[in-house]
Amino acid sequence: MSDLPKQVTVIDGGMGKLLERSGAPFRQPEWSALALLEDPPAVQQAHRDFIESGAEIIIVNAYAVVPFHLGDERFAERGTELAELAGRLARAAADEADHPVLVAGTLPPLYGSYEPEKFRPADAPAAWDVLVKAQAPFVDFWIAETVSSIAEAEAIVAAVKRGGGSLDLWMSFTVPDDAPGTQVDLRSGETVAAAVEAVVDDVQAIIFNCSPPEAIGVALGHVRDALGSNPKGIRFGGYANAFVAKQEGYAANEVVLGRREELTPGTYKDVCAAWVDAGATIIGGCCQMFPEHIEALTKLGK
Repeated sequence: MSDLPKQVTVIDGGMGKLLERSGAPFRQPEWSALALLEDPPAVQQAHRDFIESGAEIIIVNAYAVVPFHLGDERFAERGTELAELAGRLARAAADEADHPVLVAGTLPPLYGSYEPEKFRPADAPAAWDVLVKAQAPFVDFWIAETVSSIAEAEAIVAAVKRGGGSLDLWMSFTVPDDAPGTQVDLRSGETVAAAVEAVVDDVQAIIFNCSPPEAIGVALGHVRDALGSNPKGIRFGGYANAFVAKQEGYAANEVVLGRREELTPGTYKDVCAAWVDAGATIIGGCCQMFPEHIEALTKLGK
């Protein structure tokens, strides 16, 4: 099915925007969780669409099953139920696939994407424990997504150790939208090298998501340098978004960003080809990257 080098793994694309494009229920503040509440079959179909495009990993649609999107009261009442449902839908789609597909449980930001200053270390463990326990029966490993700071990363590592059993953990950081030079840091301002040092003993992969592809490309160079000879065999890679740059005053959950139309399947394939040439072995798409983008990635090498 795939023309990729055998060591390269393809993750799916952006669930929320695919749900919106397909006509499924979608709005702020619930984002992709709204379809779990109102139209679960649409979620399973979105997983199928990515699988049919060649994705080898699908991510559970629990990114928005957090207090930030559902509200504290609804998360307390229905968080477990919705995360279990999301896990079950992903598992069913993977099990019916005509090629091997792994299911990644998501451990998303709890208090808003891209906003490390809003992280609440005292409250976070209880919420992540809900997500870990609910998804664990359905997943093959974990992806911590859109991680903005080292404190957030370390808290997620602790949550997985508490409830994730022996499942692997991939840590996926996010970096700023600013046009990169030769240095890209986490959104917290901490260096990528410091982030690698903080998690290298607890993860099997260090990746970047929900960031512009240009910034991810620079960040991957920092990871490669930080890993050095890489005695632990840590994998690295990325799955970029295609959002337009956020304007001054942007706040999560208050606006749906537009799409960079120049990031066609072909141009994104070329971007990821450069990452692979630089040593990346994990590629995929985030928000505004659709099944056609994932299909293009499976044709790298042609």
